[in-house]
Amino acid sequence: MEFNQNKPIYLQIADGILEKILSSELKEGDRILSVRELGAELGVNPNTVMRSYEKLTADGIIYNQRGIGYFVADGARNTSLEKMRADFLENELPQILRRLELLKLDPKDYLK
Repeated sequence: MEFNQNKPIYLQIADGILEKILSSELKEGDRILSVRELGAELGVNPNTVMRSYEKLTADGIIYNQRGIGYFVADGARNTSLEKMRADFLENELPQILRRLELLKLDPKDYLK
């Protein structure tokens, strides 16, 4: 995973998990990698992964079964979809629209 310097790494990790849920790579009830496993796979400090998991847990996307690991929560796909849509509409779309305006591009010319 390549990280963007404009966004905290723990949020990028959380977004990566959300994308895996939306693409059905991870399904409700699936066990996800442990904090240490994911940290090693991504080459980041386990504390960074832990922050991601804490955020996803607080958002109701994953849950922890003590001594067993983290799992994708029931309803995580819908929650992920809502969260990513809201994030896109709030953060990404305004930037895209501004850029289109600056470049004098009409979105209708590029959308089917």
